[in-house]
Amino acid sequence: MDDIQSFIRRLPKAELHLHLEGTITPATLVELSARHDAKPITQSEADALYQFTDFTGFIEAFKAVTHQLMHAEDYELAAWRMMQHLAEQGVVHAEVFISVGVIYMWRNHDLACFEPIFEGLERARLRAEREIGLSVYWIFDAVRHFTVPEAERVFEKAAEMRAEFPSIIGIGLGGDERRCGSEPFRELYSNARAAGLRLTNHAGETTGPEAIWEALSIGSERLGHVLSALEDQNLLQELKTRSVGLELNPSSNVRTGVCPSFAAHPLRRYFDAGLLVTINSDDPAFFGSDIANEYLLAHTEQGFTRDELRQLAANSVRASFLPAATKDSWLSKIAQPY
Repeated sequence: MDDIQSFIRRLPKAELHLHLEGTITPATLVELSARHDAKPITQSEADALYQFTDFTGFIEAFKAVTHQLMHAEDYELAAWRMMQHLAEQGVVHAEVFISVGVIYMWRNHDLACFEPIFEGLERARLRAEREIGLSVYWIFDAVRHFTVPEAERVFEKAAEMRAEFPSIIGIGLGGDERRCGSEPFRELYSNARAAGLRLTNHAGETTGPEAIWEALSIGSERLGHVLSALEDQNLLQELKTRSVGLELNPSSNVRTGVCPSFAAHPLRRYFDAGLLVTINSDDPAFFGSDIANEYLLAHTEQGFTRDELRQLAANSVRASFLPAATKDSWLSKIAQPY
């Protein structure tokens, strides 16, 4: 077991579906609360917050953690700790969601406050690039069950800030699919593409394959979760034909109750069908499994061989938004013996 774990950690890989707020551990939450709260949260209270049993409970816990991120220094701390942990696992590149939509809502509909916050994130990113050789792109995530005008402000802020910060690579739609699909955001996605932003989307996590078709129809380039694609063979063929990057999150899906077990997750079936599957941790502090452990579980629970794990790592680079030359460089490293 130690040998396969060492192999996984040495294997260069990208993480493409990772929410910054979801990397905040209970210990860091306690530290943040001590900065801000008259009555700081205790360690036992923080631990209890992470013990949800369904998707709704996860959303509530996620919001509570987000409320502790108040200043640029808070975001910088959270981002730096996330980046340190990624590098320890052999991650060489990450494309990280920032819940800008949530920030917009709980800061009284004012995104002007976001720019100084973002400067804290950028300080952590530049430090990681300089000190640990990790590259990071940011994806501005709106919340689909807020209103379309609210999402529009998030995407417009991404386009506006990208001129100064090219590390802002794309947009996404998180939140509760059960309350809103992708169609209302069609025009926003078209505008974002015209502004040079890449298009990601959460689809088919708590909804059927029709939600994935809808996400594809508005131009989404990469899709998160896509659990229900298994129910539609025509959809599987479409995803394969288009080489759509799939950001799979098995342990996340188990913890939120939308998949019964890691062994039952469609990861193996999608991989064997030739889809461009990647494996990710989503919200590792909440779900108790980081990306290295997801690779390990793919090996122990679904029989992925070392060569297949290597293919997953290569897929993560191919599905990333890195420049072609950078992809080629990492792919050549992944192909080397380990």
